[in-house]
Formats: sequence, C-alpha cells, structure tokens
Amino acid sequence: MLKCKADYEADIAKSRDDRMKWWRDARFGMFIHYGLYSQLGRNEWAMALENYDIKEYERLAETFKPKEGTIRKWAELAKKAGMKYMVLTTRHHEGFSLWDSKVNPYNSVNYGPKRDLVKEFVDACREFDLKIG
Repeated sequence: MLKCKADYEADIAKSRDDRMKWWRDARFGMFIHYGLYSQLGRNEWAMALENYDIKEYERLAETFKPKEGTIRKWAELAKKAGMKYMVLTTRHHEGFSLWDSKVNPYNSVNYGPKRDLVKEFVDACREFDLKIG
C-alpha cells in the first residue's frame, strides 16, 4: 500500500522503463482533449486566455451535451486506424470533471449530459481492446 508521494514515485519508477517501451512500440494512439471548452471550438485554455467571466463560462456546463455513443465511435475509429491506445483529459484547467466525482460536484453527472463520460470512455476502450492512458 502506498503511504506517501515518495512511495508512489518509487513504485512508479520501477515500471517506467517497461511502460515507456510499450508506449514507444505502440507508436500510434489517440489523445482526446475534451470538456466544456470543446463547445467553443477553440482550446482548453480558453477560459483563462480569453478572460471569460467565471459565471459566464460555468454556463457551458449545462449546455455540454455530448451525444450518446460518440465516445464508442471514437474507439471504433481508433481501432480501425490501427491505434493501440487512447488518452482522455478527464478534467481540465477550469475544474469540470467528466466523471462522477465524489469530491467535485462540478462534473458531467451533475451538469450537462448527466452521465459519467469517463466510464463510457473506459467501456469503449475495453470493447475495442485499446489500452487506456
């Protein structure tokens, strides 16, 4: 059982070479930046770089309504393209979580889609035998 940051760092260091070898050998994967900022059609730093008023930006949480099945389509596309892994940003700089966080009520289960998008992502990756990053 890990007790502190130093224990975690020591534990993770033991597997680093094997993990990095796998990643270098895999060579091809999908990294998905996805969140409230996706609706703006710009980047994940939009709130900070464009000086959005926090209350105005937070309104995006209610209008963030990804279509069901979209994440599964991403995984299917990744597999067909020969990708070996997928990575998803599960929470970005603005603090909105894409899962049912017990410590952060500002999340996709309480707002917007009212679904756990990380669970959908994990399920889709497993269905198409993609490593999850």
